[in-house]
Amino acid sequence: MSARICPKLWGGRFTKEIDPDFHNLNASIDIDKRLYAEDIEGSIAYANALCKAGLLSEEEVLLIENGFEKIMVEWRSDQFVITDQDEDIHSANERRLLELIGDVAKKLHTGRSRNDQVITDTRLYLRKSIDKLLLKINKFIETLVIRAEQDIDILLPGYTHMQRAQPVKWSHWLLSYAWYAKTDAERLQDIRKRVNVLPLGSGAIAGNPFKIDRQFLAASLGFDSVTCNSMHAVSDRDFVAEFLFWSSLTAIHLSRLAEDLIIYNTNEFGFVQFSDEFSTGSSLMPQKRNPDLMELIRGKSGTLLGKCTGFLAILKGIPSTYNKDLQEDKETLFSAIDTLESVLCNVERAVASLTVNQRKCNDALTADMLATDLAYYLVRKGIPFREAHHLAGKVVAFSESEGVPLYEVPIEKLQEISRIFEKDVQHIWDFKKSVEQYDVIGGTSSFALREQIDSLRLWLRESSVSSVVAKELKENSA
Repeated sequence: MSARICPKLWGGRFTKEIDPDFHNLNASIDIDKRLYAEDIEGSIAYANALCKAGLLSEEEVLLIENGFEKIMVEWRSDQFVITDQDEDIHSANERRLLELIGDVAKKLHTGRSRNDQVITDTRLYLRKSIDKLLLKINKFIETLVIRAEQDIDILLPGYTHMQRAQPVKWSHWLLSYAWYAKTDAERLQDIRKRVNVLPLGSGAIAGNPFKIDRQFLAASLGFDSVTCNSMHAVSDRDFVAEFLFWSSLTAIHLSRLAEDLIIYNTNEFGFVQFSDEFSTGSSLMPQKRNPDLMELIRGKSGTLLGKCTGFLAILKGIPSTYNKDLQEDKETLFSAIDTLESVLCNVERAVASLTVNQRKCNDALTADMLATDLAYYLVRKGIPFREAHHLAGKVVAFSESEGVPLYEVPIEKLQEISRIFEKDVQHIWDFKKSVEQYDVIGGTSSFALREQIDSLRLWLRESSVSSVVAKELKENSA
């Protein structure tokens, strides 16, 4: 026989109890209970706004605040008891407040709906999560910069179409992902601005009739502004969709990094080796050293993309204002946050402890990767680039047909191809010299790399994330 379900806070107009199986499907408490602190924070702010509007006395507000303090302790100490009556975090906290302080708790929901309550809680939670993620991204960028500076002398092949293209510095490859991460951080900071808009005071759909000071509420909860349309406020999940897209794109960047490292880690390449802390073995083959962390990052990027697509499909099918479909936002949102926090933490540590095999990187450099330098040699002699490219291609063709390295093609043969070739052509067969010629902004030379490192370090110093947010997070956890 099914267990009896207790009456709901909204159940006055119903004559029968909710079906137990429907209750289980309808309830979200197992998912949204992690919003307990934000729900309490928003409720205390709303109690003070009710007091300001003359609907609660200061004594009643104090009673509510003391009650919520006890509830907060219960949640934090894992002592809060969830009952059958609690279908979500809002009803759970309100039910417990009623048990602790009595009928005064019934006044708290005056003019407030779970519609504007849940979206307020979600925005508060996501704002805090964004700040934590920004700190993790900054730490990742910082690690990439440190490694780039430490390993600045290492050369390796640069690849296009998975074919050896031109020699580059290992640090140049590392920093390419630092720039991805910087853009990810800036994009997330921009999303935070749209998250930090207060919907509380919108009621269920029409607004609040009790002269609630919404600007006061916004200031109390640290929001930059308030929503301007109550129907939009309770139904808007664009900021969730934006965050899910951001999560997907950020994970895709990390997936590409992981794919590079998986390839570089193979015996066929041997450029890098992961530390034991971020490697796994085989249950059958003792010699195996598997890059499972990178494979997990690659896989989870697909999962995050799927969650983003799934949530967008939910949004496209619902009419205006609040619909219960929107309850699906939190499971998807929380999963994305948890995944990104874990991935960023692990990838930063894995990169920090990575070993680069400089000998293997150098051994992979081949003379044919300097074919472009051969064309540049002719350009510097006054030959138009398209013609120089054609002539260098002829040298490459001869090299391949005769099975000799480019640098061993006789000067006589070179001069058959073009009289412009002289004995000084031998000076181009130097990988270090080749790399150092790319000293424009964004290039792979030592000078250009130090400019990248300085630029990223300046951004890290000037970023409000590193100082202000770190201070705020410390204060919030105190």
